[in-house]
Amino acid sequence: MMKRKICVVVTARPSYSRIKTALQAIVDHPNLELQLVVAASALLDRYGNAIKNIESDGFTITAKVFNVLEGQNLTAAAKTTGIGILELSTVFENLQPDVVVTIADRYETMATAIAASYMNIPLAHIQGGEVTGNIDEKVRHAITKLADYHFVASDGARERVIKLGEEASMVHNTGCPSIDLAIDVKDDGKLDFDPFAKYGGVGEIQDLDNGYYVVMQHPVSSEYALSRKQIEETLYAMQETEKPVLWFWPNVDAGSDGTSKGIRSFREKFPAQRFHFFKNMEPHDFLKLLNNCNALIGNSSVGIRECAFLGVPVVNIGTRQNRRERGNNVIDADYNKEEIVSALEKIAVQERPGSSNVYGGGNSGLKIANLLADLPLRFHKTLVY
Repeated sequence: MMKRKICVVVTARPSYSRIKTALQAIVDHPNLELQLVVAASALLDRYGNAIKNIESDGFTITAKVFNVLEGQNLTAAAKTTGIGILELSTVFENLQPDVVVTIADRYETMATAIAASYMNIPLAHIQGGEVTGNIDEKVRHAITKLADYHFVASDGARERVIKLGEEASMVHNTGCPSIDLAIDVKDDGKLDFDPFAKYGGVGEIQDLDNGYYVVMQHPVSSEYALSRKQIEETLYAMQETEKPVLWFWPNVDAGSDGTSKGIRSFREKFPAQRFHFFKNMEPHDFLKLLNNCNALIGNSSVGIRECAFLGVPVVNIGTRQNRRERGNNVIDADYNKEEIVSALEKIAVQERPGSSNVYGGGNSGLKIANLLADLPLRFHKTLVY
């Protein structure tokens, strides 16, 4: 029996943690062959160079696609997507995969979906059907309409994909593969490494024994012109706290230049603050860091997904995660210093929230690999309306 060739395209650092256990399950499956393509910001050092983590985990990179256009604005995002279509079309032509897998909702994933669809290659989409209230939601739903197989992370997401007209037999609630990693950390989640020694970063070395906060805030594409002002509200709110602050660099999105300038300006103005800045960490290490923190602050989906499962309190800022299904670990705040400080004060006096498995309870990667091996190959899906 010929192995079915599964081409997975990873375009950004969050995408790797969302697919890592599925990659391993594909490698381990006797009837599957992994073709791993790493593209876009996952290749760039300034955004964490996720490819280093991928290679250190033992995965073989089949192809690399450099397609990020500098500018961090809407035009650059659109052109990056266009370059991605051109480059990925060549990669798919060379690899001749049986199935292409794309992940979530970042604009770079649109290039994967378009190239595969126009080349009549069956497309599998992970994490479709979720809502967020910005351009990411439009991208996610557009990819759903291009995809043939849907591996969603919740019951609500499955219902939405079916309501979009997709055939119910091709929509599978596998849960989110990142929860597989969170399970490992929850079972043995001690902070057993020195983040400053292992990952360097910028800022003073902090004593984390008495608690700390983690911040991860990205620009919102539909509000990109406000990104500097928005990040400054968070910076000055965290200045009011007494605990160390471990801050992670933003994704490559329209507005990330404003976010970065806001951080650099603050760092120059207050060089002796309790802040330490990192680009990226290995997925397990990052989850261990979260598992032991007092709270995550920002607008990353890790607060909605992994932190819900780990029972980590989250201050979710702004509109980026609007309407996304969530556990009871989240307090919402606007881009406002006083609201953020107030939310942190509430967290300080509340009991730590319990675990929530809104996005699955484990073995998601294995479920995805088994489905990729067993589902019939399809080139033209039948839509159900």
